[in-house]
Order: sequence, then structure tokens, then C-alpha cells
Amino acid sequence: MKALLLLVVSLLTLLTLARGQSQSPTAAEDGEQCSTCESRQQSKLMRLRSIKAQILSLLRLEQAPNVSREAVRQLLPRASPLLELLSQYEQKGGVADDDEEQATTETIIAVATEPQGAAQGNSAPRCCLFSLSPKILPDKIVKAQLWFRLRVGHDATTVSMQLSRLSSRSSIRSLRLSVNAQTNPWQSIDIKQSLQAWLERPESNFGIEIKAVDADGKDLAVTSAESGEEGLQPFLEVKIAESPKRSRRDSGLDCDERSSESRCCRYPLTVDFEDFGWDWIIAPKRYKANYCSGECEQVHLQKYPHTHLVNKANPRGTAGPCCTPTKMSPINMLYFNHREQIIYGKIPSMVVDLCGCS
Repeated sequence: MKALLLLVVSLLTLLTLARGQSQSPTAAEDGEQCSTCESRQQSKLMRLRSIKAQILSLLRLEQAPNVSREAVRQLLPRASPLLELLSQYEQKGGVADDDEEQATTETIIAVATEPQGAAQGNSAPRCCLFSLSPKILPDKIVKAQLWFRLRVGHDATTVSMQLSRLSSRSSIRSLRLSVNAQTNPWQSIDIKQSLQAWLERPESNFGIEIKAVDADGKDLAVTSAESGEEGLQPFLEVKIAESPKRSRRDSGLDCDERSSESRCCRYPLTVDFEDFGWDWIIAPKRYKANYCSGECEQVHLQKYPHTHLVNKANPRGTAGPCCTPTKMSPINMLYFNHREQIIYGKIPSMVVDLCGCS
């Protein structure tokens, strides 16, 4: 009887051990998946923090401009060049063209302000001064258009346009326009040479006076933000050339959040600037940034066998390879800077295209 009892106990013990061995790999896999999910979440949070810091650093901003949604509504010119830029975002979603061989341009929109100092007297005009960064090189200017709006009436008339320097009242440009109810109220004049001269001698920039006088002697130019005319004041549209850049092409893994892949991989991540509280970014309001996460051991051993031998000899002397972006691309962005100027430019290294180990 005792022998039979010992036999039953032995069989039960063997069954318990067998079950434990069959379940342990599953438990281990679950633990690995949990660890992988936590690692991805940490990578995602680090990516979001780095994007905020990177944008401020690239734009040379110590902190985000304090521009509210209401201020954006008042400052954003309601003009065709801005509408064209915004329509580009609807078509492309803010993603820059992936053409590495061609030079690109940055567009700066500088809204007119009231002149100050020597150019401002008791009877001096209230418009217009345009402040641009002295770091802009005159020979890099591709285009400089002065945009202004006319108060177009129903009756046809002839308008005499006159642009003058406020410092000397000397003429910059003059022309005559035939205006009627069908005329586009937004008009533009090329002032590239004048702008280049201002940048070469910033002390000579006291602003310009804009006049558009009709046959009855009435000035039709909108030169200040009066009630009902917010966003209609003159502005400069300046395009600046940038140098082309090359980048190497490679391949890498693409995954989604449901993937069980443990190797270094690219995961989707959408950045929403409104979640940041960044109303100063006009467009895009959100974009696909992506991030990298995963292990690098196998890839590292294949690509860097010598480093593997060193690490094996001194395992505590190095943290090993990391899963990082190996190729990144820019996005086009329309935003206000700290001077409340509207900038349209290409912000580099904003989208992760490929991930790898390094």
C-alpha cells in the first residue's frame, strides 16, 4: 500500500514539473513583450521631448513665442501668397519634397509696422517699416515682393502708385493702374534691389511710404490695421536661396504598435503642435514624425565584430549600440517668430525615415 502511495505521489510530481516547464516559455514571452512595450513608450516620450527642443534650437528661440490664437487671427494677412502657402499644406500635409539635388528656398513674410525714431515726425506717415534679420545675405535673395491692398470701389478709375523712402522722400517705384470692381485688391511690386540695399546698409532703412491716389485725389492704399481691416496691412514676401544637401540611402524595418518585433524598427508617431500649446505654428498643425525603438545586438554583431570582441572582454565599459534614426527628412513649416514675422521655411531632420543601430 505504501509503495502504491509513493508511486502516485511521484507521478503527480512529474506532471507538475512537466506543466511548469511547458508554461515557463509563455510567461517569459509575456514578460519580454511587456518590457518591449515599456521601451517603446519611453522612446516615444523621448522623441516628443527632443522634437520640442530641436524646433526651438533650430529656430534660435530660447522659448516658444507668446502668440495666442486671437493674435494669429489678427496678425495673419488675408492675402493670396499666404492662402497659396496654406493650400500647399492641404495638398502635401507639410511634408517637404524629397528632392535632394535641387536647391530650396525659405520664404519670409514681414508685416508692416509703424516707423520709429528719426523717420517718425508729427506729420510723418504711419507706414511702413519692415524689419528683417541682418543675417540675411543680400546675394541670397531670390525674390522680394511688396504686397499692399487697395480699397477698390464699383467705379472704374486710374490709380497713381508711388513708393518713397521715408528718410529722404525719394522715389523707389511709381506706376499707374487701371482699377475697377473686378480688379484684384491685392497688388504687388518688385523691390528686390531696394531690399538688398537696405541689407547692405541697415542704417538706411527708415521705412517706405505707400500711396495709391485715384482720380479724385483719394488714397486707396490700406496702410494700417483700422477697424475691419485687420490682416490687410502691407507686407513683404522675401524668398531666400538655401544650399542643396545630399543624404545617403539605406533600408530598415517598419513596424506598428501591435508588432511583436524586438529588433530595431521604425514606429509611427504623430506630433500635434496644439497639444504642445504652440499656437505660433500656423501650419502644419500636426505631422507624422515617427520614432525608433528596439534591440541592436544581432545587427551590431554582424556589422561590428571587432567591437563585439572588445565588449565581451570589457562588458561594463560600454553600453553597446543604440537604435537611432539613420535617415531623416525635413518638413515645411509656416510660423511666427519672436518678432511676430511670418516665416515659411524647411525645418531639417523632423521626420524619421529609417532606423538602424549605431
